[in-house]
Amino acid sequence: MMGNGAIWNILLLSLVAGLGTGLGGLIAIIRKPGRRSFGFLMGITAGVMITLAFLELVNEAWELAGYLTATVGFGAGAVFMFLIDFLVPHIRFGEQETDILSLQAHDPGCPVVHGRHRHQPAHNNRILNPQLFKTGILIAIGITIHNIPEGIAVGAGYMHMPRFGFFIAMAIMLHNIPEGIATALPLCKSGVCRWDSFRVALFSGLVEPIGALAAVVLLSFLQDLVPGALAFAGGVMMFITLDELIPAAREHGHQHFTAMGIIVGAIFVFLLSGAFGV
Repeated sequence: MMGNGAIWNILLLSLVAGLGTGLGGLIAIIRKPGRRSFGFLMGITAGVMITLAFLELVNEAWELAGYLTATVGFGAGAVFMFLIDFLVPHIRFGEQETDILSLQAHDPGCPVVHGRHRHQPAHNNRILNPQLFKTGILIAIGITIHNIPEGIAVGAGYMHMPRFGFFIAMAIMLHNIPEGIATALPLCKSGVCRWDSFRVALFSGLVEPIGALAAVVLLSFLQDLVPGALAFAGGVMMFITLDELIPAAREHGHQHFTAMGIIVGAIFVFLLSGAFGV
């Protein structure tokens, strides 16, 4: 069994990773990205996830338990996310971001970005675009769903090696920033006040400790499952990246910036891996 100190460390690290969505939400309400910037940021997110999945999670599982465990765990993670996406209603990143950013081009200010909508106090919410509001809520649901397996990755990584868990948490935190932007932006554009939009983005990331706690409870009794859990997390990340992040990043017609974002994200993981010696 793990000590209480280790459990609290895992929960704290997963919380820090989840706070990336709150940071992204704050960016969205202060300085909303244009098409090019958003594609670049989503590219960074994809680059982080791809590199983290293959260079670290799957590779570590392979070294610990062999190729069969790594393969089965990776496939199980991808299938798990496919079933979640199929069964739980939510908006994929790529389905609505283009419309949101197009609206921004015609109306560059959030309804309350300067503290007041045209005829509306900043502390009130008056939904001006119900469809966009629904989009924002469904995106928030999707991101919340994705954040739980990311918490599992932090928990499994820490149980394998504390330094490894810290490294995963820092990489996921960077990955979560564009997700927070994607959550807060449509809500802000729909008429929700900017701080409520920020809170939704923040809370969508605070579920990561749930996944981390689930990993602790299961893997504390079944230590042999740690390699499989690492590969499982890698499969989850790859499915999210290929199914949602890269298509969303390329939706806006700036493929070169998306490609550069992916490379920058990969470089970040390389440097972070070297810094932590994992």
